[in-house]
Amino acid sequence: MSQTESFDASPYAPVLSTEVRAALATDRPVVALESTIISHGLPRPRNLRVAEELEAVVRAHGAVPATIAVLDGRARIGLDKAQLERVAEDEGLRKLGHRDLAPALATGASGATTVSATAFLAARAGLRVFATGGLGGVHRGWTQTQDESADLRLLARTGITVVCAGVKSILDVPATLQRLETLGVGVLGYGTDRFPGFYLSSSGEPVDWTVRSPEEVAEVMAAQDALGGPAAALIVAHPVPESEQLDPALHDRVLAEALEACRKRGITGQAVTPYLLGHLVRATGGASLEANLAAVRGNVALAARIAAARAAAR
Repeated sequence: MSQTESFDASPYAPVLSTEVRAALATDRPVVALESTIISHGLPRPRNLRVAEELEAVVRAHGAVPATIAVLDGRARIGLDKAQLERVAEDEGLRKLGHRDLAPALATGASGATTVSATAFLAARAGLRVFATGGLGGVHRGWTQTQDESADLRLLARTGITVVCAGVKSILDVPATLQRLETLGVGVLGYGTDRFPGFYLSSSGEPVDWTVRSPEEVAEVMAAQDALGGPAAALIVAHPVPESEQLDPALHDRVLAEALEACRKRGITGQAVTPYLLGHLVRATGGASLEANLAAVRGNVALAARIAAARAAAR
């Protein structure tokens, strides 16, 4: 049997690794992982070590990892060692959102998948659980810029469970939560009644529903399936432990400085997020990056436990 197999006969269909295909065929738990954190979110060569670590965390909790990327015009669901190394080492890899998938496939391009592209491809392949760091959302100053992440609309029509540490704290968190409500995207606080703040354990914003075990999340997923209706994501908001969060006072001070720098330099649109995140890393001496990684590790472990609980219940 080949290392990978096409999902169907179309040349544009996702290609599932043999391991992922076998897991789905036997109803074993699978966890989708994005690839932009590897290609664009971490310095080399640490990015490859983290990618391997996250896949190992999934396996340690009884699930199969499915890191997703587009390589040479084919969407790959589950990467082998060489493919994972390529994603980590190729500096020319593009960053692909959901809207970029069709041109990337048609032109034979290669790229790492963002939250929106990963969620879409995972759902297309039949995966139900996806782990990431923080979601995109409504940007500060939305009334002037109308700047909103593509993550939100995609999640509003994709039936996948996303384990994350909330949305990036550089965003307008209250507005993002309001937008999720408008779009019909469910939000569960895992072990908390406060929405996490990505680098911080709490954004200070409340959540309506709290769950305390992977089995409870699996029950909500089962209820979603039984109810039917329009497909929409379920967000499991899992806070980074307080012992590993970024110091809140440092976070607030540095973020305020970064926002002011954006204003003075006229940085707008898609350039804002990478600038703010980069400023946070530099100004905190790398502490924001460590908090990000702590959140991702915890989210990946929880996602594997949720996938395992769902498989056991089924």
